Amino acid sequence: MTVLPLDGEHDPVRRDIIAAINRLLAGTPHRSNGRLNVSQLAVEADVKRWHLTHQHTDLKDRFQAEAAQEETKRTKVAQTGDAIEELKRENAELRQHCRHLESRLEVYATALNQLAMEHAALSGRDADAAKVRTLPRRRQPLP
Repeated sequence: MTVLPLDGEHDPVRRDIIAAINRLLAGTPHRSNGRLNVSQLAVEADVKRWHLTHQHTDLKDRFQAEAAQEETKRTKVAQTGDAIEELKRENAELRQHCRHLESRLEVYATALNQLAMEHAALSGRDADAAKVRTLPRRRQPLP
């Protein structure tokens, strides 16, 4: 990923700084620890820091702007990843709760059917007329 092109640059110091900016922003530093700050840019470019702060301030400003954008992207990606994991966890909890409710519903339906048959037997009515009939429903498999 080339952020700044080397085209048209004849000053070797500027070329070194631009190459260092591109390496740092790509995440492939050669000399520095890879942090996106001016001091590490100077180390990566193998130039004195004053070249950036006094002589080539346009490159320093451009680097700081690009570094701020990269940090914003990284923060958003981390937040999105956290949100996805939270949603997955909540989804798993809700699916478990749904399975629990379905099993309780089956127990209650069985108990209600048994009570209806006992009531019919005690009242002398036909047991088939007293059966609780369940409505058909589509079951969707839970992963």
